[in-house]
Amino acid sequence: MKFSISNIFKGDKVVWMIFLFLCVISLIEVFSSSSTLTYDKTNYWAPLTKHGVILAAGVVLMVVVQNIDCKYFKVCTIFLLIISLITLLWVLVAGQVTNGAQRWMSILGIQFQPSEIAKGTIVLAVAQILSAMQTDEGAEEKAFSYVLTIACPLMFLIMLENLSTAALIGMVVVCMMFYAHVSLRKIGKLIGIVALFGAFGLAFILLVGKTQEAPDGKNSLTEQTTAAAAKNESSLEKIFHRTGTWKGRILKFLSSNDVPPEEFDLDKDAQVGYSNIAIASSEGVGKGPGNSEMRDLLPQAFSDFIYAIIIEELGLAGGIFVMFLYIFLLWRAGRIADRCANNFPAFLVMGLALLLVFQAMFNMMVAVGLAPVTGQPLPLISKGGTSTIINCIYIGVILSVSISAKKKDVRTTSDSAAPATV
Repeated sequence: MKFSISNIFKGDKVVWMIFLFLCVISLIEVFSSSSTLTYDKTNYWAPLTKHGVILAAGVVLMVVVQNIDCKYFKVCTIFLLIISLITLLWVLVAGQVTNGAQRWMSILGIQFQPSEIAKGTIVLAVAQILSAMQTDEGAEEKAFSYVLTIACPLMFLIMLENLSTAALIGMVVVCMMFYAHVSLRKIGKLIGIVALFGAFGLAFILLVGKTQEAPDGKNSLTEQTTAAAAKNESSLEKIFHRTGTWKGRILKFLSSNDVPPEEFDLDKDAQVGYSNIAIASSEGVGKGPGNSEMRDLLPQAFSDFIYAIIIEELGLAGGIFVMFLYIFLLWRAGRIADRCANNFPAFLVMGLALLLVFQAMFNMMVAVGLAPVTGQPLPLISKGGTSTIINCIYIGVILSVSISAKKKDVRTTSDSAAPATV
């Protein structure tokens, strides 16, 4: 096959443009916000080089995936379900702890989060179930129970170490069932049951969650102290060792006490405090790329809180632009889904787009103080390893579906233009 640029940039051009914009913003902002990593490694270019290599690897995989026919994704479902289940169980038993959370495992020296693989696997499995059980009136009654049977066990295993990710996947699954015309009565009951369990879960967290006593006598819920305390806990307590962290975040978010700036404890609430300072110091117009001052003080400035750095440097206009990139991605995915001849690619592309956009909205809401602190990076922008590559693969799947949908449009147009025969 003759090489050409068109053989690489196939699929929906709008999705490609959105992806390239996000990549450019990622390279600029990761380079700007990685000052602490630069200091640790004593290498000015090391953080950007590593992130660029990971992003380049993600782009290569994305191009490979976009050239795979959508029907072959179904073949991967059972294998990915088995891999996800095994790795999620393994990470609970012998996972590596980072920032107080046991979410990581390493194979052949490559560290990754099994939850990143499980997220896309759940979407893939749910799309296959819903498409296989579609009728003219919508999804069959049994589709609802089948979806829960597949999704709930994996979501529970994810929840034990990453509550926000489990909640994110749950929202995506519900939206996919709504899009697939699952009975609204069943969806309503599910939401009610989830709300009830959520209330019990909140009560459980507030009752069982333990705060750690800081040296100054104040309650401290840092990730490090929670992880250290987990070493002396029973097996059951180790499983739910994250309750202390969750409790602290919930209480801080729900607290109605207005703390004067001079009394705000930046040592205990560094992420929230410096994120607010970064956004406020932008004065709406931003300081310009590379001119952030809070990047040296804000923990995880290059990852979980990179959106605060974006606003500090690019102003409100830059923050709004990034937000609309994700909204346009969801809108474009909807257009692609509408053109699909079959249900499976339509459900798959919508599920993956919802997964990316919901995660982005979670991250942005945390950065501006509209949600409790979570460990959700900004998709395709935050510095990352597993998440960056997996998100590129998601985009590749969306592009693959857009290619088959485009072929369908061409066939439909040709058929309608053909002269009638007797």
